[in-house]
Amino acid sequence: MSGVKTEAIGHVVEPVLAAAGYDLEEIVVLTPPGRRDIRVVVDRDGGAHLDALADLSRELDAALEATDLMGEQPYDLEVTTPGIGRPLTLPRHWRRNQGRSAKIEYTDDGKSTSVVARIGSLDGDAVTLVKADKGRLRTIELNLDDVQRAVVEVDFRRPGEAELRACGLDDDEIARRRAPADADPADTDPADTDSDN
Repeated sequence: MSGVKTEAIGHVVEPVLAAAGYDLEEIVVLTPPGRRDIRVVVDRDGGAHLDALADLSRELDAALEATDLMGEQPYDLEVTTPGIGRPLTLPRHWRRNQGRSAKIEYTDDGKSTSVVARIGSLDGDAVTLVKADKGRLRTIELNLDDVQRAVVEVDFRRPGEAELRACGLDDDEIARRRAPADADPADTDPADTDSDN
């Protein structure tokens, strides 16, 4: 399958995604011997949970099946959200990851530097980063044009309320982020879902 095929898949699925309120982040087509795997990476404000992704997978599968694009050979369709380690390249990526820990490499007065900090509020093309340093909070204002690379990191510590508030999160989101992981299954991070054809 060539890049043209991936682009053609995008033309079929993008209207379905837009109608459901999702952005298409990436399409990956893998062709291990004897099969085809299609991964559609999507995102939206507020994230997406397992049930929503399962519904979306069925809609995308129906849209693909309504065309002759995929031909007769079976394929596996996976609909997923961006995971840890995916680069933050667009303003919406920063907005949707507000409050999360990220490693950011950027240019500061002509020098390359890096920081691990929480993503704060986004204002146009500038983002506020919140760095907890020895019990104190420090903010860094950063223009997105100065970012060389940024990725969300696995966060092994539960942030304090003051740290999340400094990121610009509202009370409901702060309560959700501070709740124990097993408090409510509906509040877990987005999950992947597969649809076999």
